[in-house]
Amino acid sequence: MSRPTSNIDQIADQWVGKMAELSPSFATYIGRPGNEDKIDEPSPEAEAEFIAETKKVLAQLAQATPQDKVDEVTLDAMQRSLGLDVEIHESGLWKRNLDVIASPAQGIREIFDLSPTATATDWENLTKRLNAVSGAIDGYIRTLREGIAAKDTPARRQVEWVLREVQELAGKDSFFVKFASGAKAGEDDLDATLKTEVEKAGQHAAEGYGKLAEFLANELLPNANSVDAIGRERYALLSRKFLGAKVDLDETYEWGIEELARVTAEQNAVANQIKAGATVQEAIEVLNNDASRKLHGTKALQEWMQQLSDTAIEKLSGTHFDIAEPIRKLECMIAPSNSGAIYYTGPTDDFSRPGRMWWSVPAGVDEFDTWRETTTVYHEGVPGHHLQVAQAVYNRAELNSWRRLASWTSGHGEGWALYAERLMADLGFLDDPGDRLGMLDGQRMRAARVVLDLGVHLGKDRLDGKGKWDFDYALDFMGSNVNMSKEFVNFEVHRYFGWPAQAPSYKIGQRIWEQIRDEYASRKGAAFDIKEFHREALNLGGLGLDTLRAALLG
Repeated sequence: MSRPTSNIDQIADQWVGKMAELSPSFATYIGRPGNEDKIDEPSPEAEAEFIAETKKVLAQLAQATPQDKVDEVTLDAMQRSLGLDVEIHESGLWKRNLDVIASPAQGIREIFDLSPTATATDWENLTKRLNAVSGAIDGYIRTLREGIAAKDTPARRQVEWVLREVQELAGKDSFFVKFASGAKAGEDDLDATLKTEVEKAGQHAAEGYGKLAEFLANELLPNANSVDAIGRERYALLSRKFLGAKVDLDETYEWGIEELARVTAEQNAVANQIKAGATVQEAIEVLNNDASRKLHGTKALQEWMQQLSDTAIEKLSGTHFDIAEPIRKLECMIAPSNSGAIYYTGPTDDFSRPGRMWWSVPAGVDEFDTWRETTTVYHEGVPGHHLQVAQAVYNRAELNSWRRLASWTSGHGEGWALYAERLMADLGFLDDPGDRLGMLDGQRMRAARVVLDLGVHLGKDRLDGKGKWDFDYALDFMGSNVNMSKEFVNFEVHRYFGWPAQAPSYKIGQRIWEQIRDEYASRKGAAFDIKEFHREALNLGGLGLDTLRAALLG
């Protein structure tokens, strides 16, 4: 039975509608009809409108009275989240919104990965969406010019990296050109007229990115910030946003150092299980030379991911989690891009598009190691992001649409996914020493970047005592703690420098999740049931971690 809709639910539902109106990309993500032919415009005018609407909602919430516990949680979560949106706007960070992974430079392109393509009508909408890219770029350029005028611009190394990305999107091998040239309505070809229009629109979108490339090279780069660190005040603000919680940054830095040492010691012990007396690197060489742990080709990768995911759902359902039927479908996909990213996209509101785990395989990569990636499937799928996100979407009996579809905090979401990885090890799914080493490799990376991220942006002393954290030291530090290619490490360090406080939210979020679970278990005593804890926690939706703690522990 569904609970009655309250005034706070109505405010929350109306806000989701407004979000979908203001952000066509958000509407596409959640599967809400309308605006399929439009694209987000990251302009100063759009930013001002979003903040004005946010303040209206905050004013409505300030006058609202909770009717039950669900309302109390919604009110706390929305006031914290929307209030932080206003604070971050007032800090001016929106004027320098450019980095190597999560800025409008990437977002304008990425929405095409989720845009419907099954029918001729879909491609008519996509023609308009492609034609709208150039205007969105114009708005983004105006935003970045506001930063230039305020002498508050992104760091030079971020601009240089994004410039290379943008030049590729504007070039002859542009994603947009390829996307348009491959246009089909399912298995059917488009009629010649529509096909021509789509291809012209793809070229027009690429030309829009050409304008951005010219602006970055000629205007933003000469005015780019020479300082990488964001500084303590802004970092504290971003940390609160990504965690949905306020933490002691200095204590967290020291904890990160201790956690890194602990995970490294555990990893060394597992390496010894793989080969007596082996270092971690020597154990990795053993695993990499094990033909039984190799996958060849993206088809084999996709099939392996799907089988592993399906098995996890089958084995976990009814034991440690309640997994409803719509949630039991998770599609493992090879992404149309080649960035190297592995990510999850949630189901639409009606589950007509299921949750999906995506692997964006770099060009030329054709061999994959299962020992590295078993834990990744659990992170992105079940019991990780898919179970977490899809359960919130499914719980319409208790939650309003904001709680189900729009409330996402990195520390909650990514912290849960790391919690899920460790949980799968505890449940015996990673008893194979190779698979366990892969899990620990990821945990070590996440601990290392807590130390690096805080060290860089708070201006901490280097761990070797030779001055402050800088890029070269960060690169060496990360390289010594991650068993990945130099190219991967280089990208990751650029990411941390340009997206402050986001990367640490994974491991800090896991820490807070485990603290909450342990306190919950302590209070329950002998009556503690981990399935009950998971059910209660996931049914709350994607809350900030301070709100989650209050909801579960009172």
